[in-house]
Amino acid sequence: MRPAVPLAQLTTLRVGGRATIAECAGTDALVAAVRALDAAGVPVLLLAGGSNLLVSDDEVPGVVVRIATEGVELGADSVTADAGANWDAVVAKTVRAGFGGLECLSGIPGSAGATPVQNVGAYGVEVADLLRRVQLLDRASGETHWAEPGDLGFGYRTSRLKHRSDAVVLAVEFALDPSGVSAPLRYRELAQRLGAAEGESRPAAAVRETVLGLRAGKGMVLDPADHDTWSAGSFFTNPVIAHDRVDRVRATIREQLGEVKVPEFPADNGVKFSAGWLIERAGFAKGFPGPDAAARLSTKHTLALTNRGAATAADIVALARTVRDGVADRFGITLLPEPVTVGVEI
Repeated sequence: MRPAVPLAQLTTLRVGGRATIAECAGTDALVAAVRALDAAGVPVLLLAGGSNLLVSDDEVPGVVVRIATEGVELGADSVTADAGANWDAVVAKTVRAGFGGLECLSGIPGSAGATPVQNVGAYGVEVADLLRRVQLLDRASGETHWAEPGDLGFGYRTSRLKHRSDAVVLAVEFALDPSGVSAPLRYRELAQRLGAAEGESRPAAAVRETVLGLRAGKGMVLDPADHDTWSAGSFFTNPVIAHDRVDRVRATIREQLGEVKVPEFPADNGVKFSAGWLIERAGFAKGFPGPDAAARLSTKHTLALTNRGAATAADIVALARTVRDGVADRFGITLLPEPVTVGVEI
């Protein structure tokens, strides 16, 4: 156990109060630690890459169990990774070995174990598209088991594992394409950069390189020297508006902005609108509220809330509320935060 460790050192937003840390470098040690703390009634916060987490400035009660398991094993048409394995390192290993499938998820910070929790997605690919199974620790029974994708209730940036603590992800297994070609390209900007039509595939290595370039241009690849990457990635999810509200929302946007082309995408049970587009049209430009602010919107991408070097969790929360309320006031759409919050409310 390491007491009084600032969680700001362990999160990509670089905020978070002090906590007692139990570091677990192996799956057996992780299972044993969680079982022992649960049996003793000690509150547990699970932490791996810290890339999708906004933690209060206050001291964190109980023990933070740091998932530092790093094993990655390639099969004939799959990859199995421990929960604590660096996600982009997992993707890179599969591409170097000549496999396709995960390349569109390149450059996403955080750990492999977090990807099914959030149903991580980018450039037209989601974890749910490729996941074969997840190994879980059932904290109620203390037993471990493998769960199939159909058991996890995947949705847009969510799953049954999100916002609950009764199961711990221990490992993940993904299907891969041994031919080395990418998943069909569904994201227009990526396809255009690769000179492909939507739905075509390209060599996985070329797609990975292009995705990394696109993400870096938006401040979405971690760089300690670039405060635009001191973030939790996209802070708000793209809102999905139910079919019976879509016309009303479109009318409100026209009333505010006139006849404009609104980015819309089909979604389960509704229509998905672009959160970044709404944020900018509500008056929040890149870099808002200005160069002297401790917390600002990224200067490259309005969906990222960033720490400019000295921000606190309270600063991030205040900025998130300002942006959320501004979009709601102008367009009648309430944006929902993507990161998991601990000890704070947006």
